Order: sequence, then structure tokens, then C-alpha cells
Amino acid sequence: TGSSDPYCIVKVDDEAIIRTATVWKTLSPFWGEEYELQLQPGFHSISIYVMDEDALSRDDVIGKVCITRDMLAEHPKGYSGWVSLSEVDPDEEVQGEIHLRVEVLGSQGSRRLRCSVLEAR
Repeated sequence: TGSSDPYCIVKVDDEAIIRTATVWKTLSPFWGEEYELQLQPGFHSISIYVMDEDALSRDDVIGKVCITRDMLAEHPKGYSGWVSLSEVDPDEEVQGEIHLRVEVLGSQGSRRLRCSVLEAR
């Protein structure tokens, strides 16, 4: 039909933590949702999986974006920009990108990470 029914799953070190609502029949979803979670000091990565809900079969993985500890070290003040989705299944073509803003807040003793998905296409 030329559209998707996207939602996101946020995983910390491969453990699913958050599932957004599904936005029906769109290629440019807007969720308007905010979540706060505690990251363990030794975490390795945060992954955002963009999924396509399918009522008749298994939901499809559109792609994912991964934020690693190394990426945060390269951008100690944060990062903002468009990030292309990467493949999850090597047999599937991935198209799309996410406008992501990652901010490191607070001082060394009480640092927080704020990650915002501003747009997707």
C-alpha cells in the first residue's frame, strides 16, 4: 500500500526496555513519547529498532540504530543529526533514517543520557 505501521523497540544491551505505540499507515511517523530509564554504568549499547506491525504475520524489522559507549566517547557533549538505519537481517534491504539527538547531561558524579528521536523517514 506504500505505507507502514511503524513502532520502535528500545533495547539496552539486547534487553527490550521500551515499546512505543504504533503509528498507523505512514512513512513519516511521529510518536511524541518520552521515557526515562536508568542505565547501568557498564552498559555497552542502546539500540532503537524500527518495526512494521503486521496483523497477519510476524512484524517486520525495518532497521535499527545503535548508540554505543564509543559513540558517546567521541561526542562527549552529545550528537544531533540524521542517522541511517542499519540492517538487522542481511537478506532485507534497509531504507530510512532517524533524526537523533543525544545529550550528556549533568556532572561527572551524576551524568545522565537523554536520547531523542526527533523524526523518522
